[in-house]
Amino acid sequence: MFIRRLIIAVLWNAAVFGGVLFWGAGTIHWWRAWVFVGVAVVATVVTMVGVLRDRQDLLKERFKGIIQRGQPWIDRLIVLPFVFAFGFLFWLVPADVFRLHLLPPPSVIVSSLGLLLYVMGWWMVALSFQANRFAIPVVRHQTERGHVVVDTGVYSTVRHPMYVGVILMMFGMPLWLESYAAALFAFVPTLALVLRILVEERYLRRELAGYEEYTQRVRYRLVPGVW
Repeated sequence: MFIRRLIIAVLWNAAVFGGVLFWGAGTIHWWRAWVFVGVAVVATVVTMVGVLRDRQDLLKERFKGIIQRGQPWIDRLIVLPFVFAFGFLFWLVPADVFRLHLLPPPSVIVSSLGLLLYVMGWWMVALSFQANRFAIPVVRHQTERGHVVVDTGVYSTVRHPMYVGVILMMFGMPLWLESYAAALFAFVPTLALVLRILVEERYLRRELAGYEEYTQRVRYRLVPGVW
């Protein structure tokens, strides 16, 4: 079962990321996109083998959809625009690089920093999975899985480390692929995540025992000392 899910995840990431980027570019002769897809595939394998192989229950939950029973309606209302904005971000990168040229491309240093941000984002997501076996794709009180507050690992520093990782990835990817315009657009799905955090915390304060106390111990949501 794990091997099957690993293969599905690798093929899915390679096909979706590569398909959108190369189709949008109108060519496969884009070495930065090949590097990006390769990094995404390697990161997927490392995360699944190194972390999720020992968390089969979480892996099973991660393969479920973004709309689930028990999910509050407001989360459904937020997650769909986020997915749309995330998809548009991937479309905008090749469109800008090969046709629109909305802004001058970033320097080699900035684009290389983008790849580093993307890798750091994957690392943060992997650490979130390692610490929190309840890190499923939707906001839901997982009573059937013995849902409890997690305050160890990266969750002892900020309350939403997985979102930190996703945000780093959303800004890092367009910078590496040389699109300042897409990097600026990444603020749109980021704002959707910020709104989701507010909704999620309100829900967990009401439904999950101990979450209110957790917010007192770990004060910051995304950036220590800021918010």
